[in-house]
Amino acid sequence: MRNTLMDLNNYLFEQIERLTDDSLTGEQLEMEMKRSKSVQGIAQTIVNNAQLSLNVMKQCYEQGDKPPVPKMLGGEVNDTKEA
Repeated sequence: MRNTLMDLNNYLFEQIERLTDDSLTGEQLEMEMKRSKSVQGIAQTIVNNAQLSLNVMKQCYEQGDKPPVPKMLGGEVNDTKEA
């Protein structure tokens, strides 16, 4: 997995595919369910972080600033200000 929101989206769909694999035994399915729960928690944190970045950008635009789009949202700049 790389580090973009699109990569996260693809990984989540891959996890759904693993969960719906009819060849999984009961124990294997149980393991995938545990993995999915862990992945879901981490994914939610990543999405919340991206939402926070987006909200900050919206606030800046409302105040007349035009900040660069953070890399995590598909821009060219990391979230920290570059000197």
